[in-house]
Amino acid sequence: MTHAIRIYEPGGAGNLRWESVDVGDPDVGQARIRQSAVGLNFIDIYMRSGLYPLPSLPAILGMESAGVVESIGPDVDEVAVGDRVAYCMVPGAYAEERLVSAEKLLKLPDDIDDKTAAAMMLKGLTAHYLLFRSYAVKPGDRILVMAAAGGVGLILCQWGRHLGAEVIGCVGSESKAELAKANGAHHVILYDQESIPERVREITDGRGVAVSYDSVGQATFEASLDSLQPFGVLVTYGNASGPVEPFSPAILAPRGSLYVTRPTLATHTATRELLTEGAERLFKVVSDGAVGIAVHQTYALSDTATAHRDLESRATTGASVLIP
Repeated sequence: MTHAIRIYEPGGAGNLRWESVDVGDPDVGQARIRQSAVGLNFIDIYMRSGLYPLPSLPAILGMESAGVVESIGPDVDEVAVGDRVAYCMVPGAYAEERLVSAEKLLKLPDDIDDKTAAAMMLKGLTAHYLLFRSYAVKPGDRILVMAAAGGVGLILCQWGRHLGAEVIGCVGSESKAELAKANGAHHVILYDQESIPERVREITDGRGVAVSYDSVGQATFEASLDSLQPFGVLVTYGNASGPVEPFSPAILAPRGSLYVTRPTLATHTATRELLTEGAERLFKVVSDGAVGIAVHQTYALSDTATAHRDLESRATTGASVLIP
């Protein structure tokens, strides 16, 4: 018998329960994974709270992890017993052991350890689709990164700079400003002390940015729009401050014929081809040292409730990892 964090109804972090579960043997196309590190993400909180409804209850939360293949079922070609692997966007990660469809598993390079892998799969593949698909960043582009000291934000700052962009990061404190600068941001803006659009115009000589990558949501939606250059793109990909209110597309015209998109990593990893394309790029920039993965908090998996409370209160920076 193994253990997992399970939830029986939506609500606060106190609803998370540490319980024994029966994993079973892998079926056709499946692998059984002994997990060594589990990633913590805002999507876990959205699911726990009910913002993103779960298909059924009780449920095991968590979307990414790293570990070792313990056994495989019939018709598995992607991995073998003993392989170090990682995955993301596969619900049920808050567990010591679990079954995973083998087509969702990625073999880890030897130079990427398990904690790093668990911290980077969802956040790194999110950064990948933002930078390469939602708006394809080109050398010389000016880009705006909300929550620049968060898990995705730190990767966006580094990877965006590596691609030749001028990176403007928005943060909530002086300490987070220093962190964003140390991870690639050329400029930083403090949410509570400065007008984001005004500072963006100062930094860009009045033009604005090509894209705003906004995971904050409601609180920064207008500021993101007002920071864009003509034909600019607002990529709203998270709701840390609450969901964006419904709006009329007519507001985009007078601001410069703008574009707004709301992508999700599920779409960008829906096929094996899409998944491996993103993972190959991610593994390369991490292995080459162009992007460092900052694991700033570590919690026991059994103490996931504390990790959720810290993430919700914005007490964390970079990535957090749960250890089974």
